[in-house]
Order: sequence, then structure tokens, then C-alpha cells
Amino acid sequence: FVFKLTVAKQQDHFFQAAYLEERDAWVRDIKKAIHHIDGGQRFARKSTRKSIRLPETINLSALYLSMKDPEKGIKELKLEKDKRVFNHCFTGTCVIDWLVSSNSIRNRKEGLLLASSLLSEGYLQPAGDTSKAAAEGLSDTPFLDLSDAYYYFPDSGFFCEGYSSDDDVVLKEEFRGTIVKQGCLLKQ
Repeated sequence: FVFKLTVAKQQDHFFQAAYLEERDAWVRDIKKAIHHIDGGQRFARKSTRKSIRLPETINLSALYLSMKDPEKGIKELKLEKDKRVFNHCFTGTCVIDWLVSSNSIRNRKEGLLLASSLLSEGYLQPAGDTSKAAAEGLSDTPFLDLSDAYYYFPDSGFFCEGYSSDDDVVLKEEFRGTIVKQGCLLKQ
């Protein structure tokens, strides 16, 4: 799950993701940033809190920890769609149902707003074509309250069986050299 980034000074940087979906998400987002910059546009991540006016009383980080609680949180499942098996994930409907039952929101419309914020801030990740298309702006909302829209926690160990990415082709090549700096990728 390694990808290479070559910078203007002809320096190569190799990054290794934990799993295929994570690698593909990074490649897609880096390509989007490059496209914006090459087009002469400024590329800066806007804070979701400011753009959708979340109340200051909502702590997304605390909410995320509650969602991940093994006893009272959202249950991670093994779901199947289009001959692919999605492990450690859940549906958009499950997220909204959990937000309603935990009294985090008053109605499903508020739930969509809050879940979209969690998605934009990286606390939730889209899995599968339906949720990915919505997250990329091909729907009215970035988050979908649907039973066939799949999502996962970024540190859950999510993986998909039978997945192949046609969008982002990463060429195989032999990697040599020394590790200059080792760390982990955190999408924020």
C-alpha cells in the first residue's frame, strides 16, 4: 500500500498506508490538491465547523469517541454489496439512528448536518461507491442517510474484499533506499 510523490526538486517521497482504501483515499486527495494548485486556485481545507455553523457546544472529538464505544457506540459490521464484502463498517442510517438515540440531535435533518461534519473532519470515512460519490459532491449532502451507503471509522481496521480501484492506478515498482523519516499518515 505504498505510493510515491515526486516533488519539483525531483525528490521522491514514499508513503505507506495501512490498507488499500486508505492509500486510495490519500492518492485521490493529493491528486485533487495538485489539480487545484495547477489550475491556479488556492487550495486550503476549510473548517467544517465554520462553513456549516455547528454550535460551539458540539465537540466532534468527544462525539466520535462515544460513537466508537464498544458497548454503547455504533456496531461495526461485515456488509456485502455488489459482490464486495466491507469489513468493520456501518451504514449511514445506523449513524443517524445512533445520533437520534443518543440524544445528540433532535431530528434526522440535524443528524445529516452533524454526520456531514464528522465526515468532513475525518472522523468518518466513506466506503463503497454510493457514499464516496456523495462525499465527493455528487449528492445534495456529503453524508447519506441510506442503508446502502457505507462508512467506517478511520482507525477501525476497515478493509474491503473484492476491491479494485480503476480510478487511481499506482504502478508497481521496486523500492530501495533508507527510511529518512517514519511516521503515520493522519488525514485532517
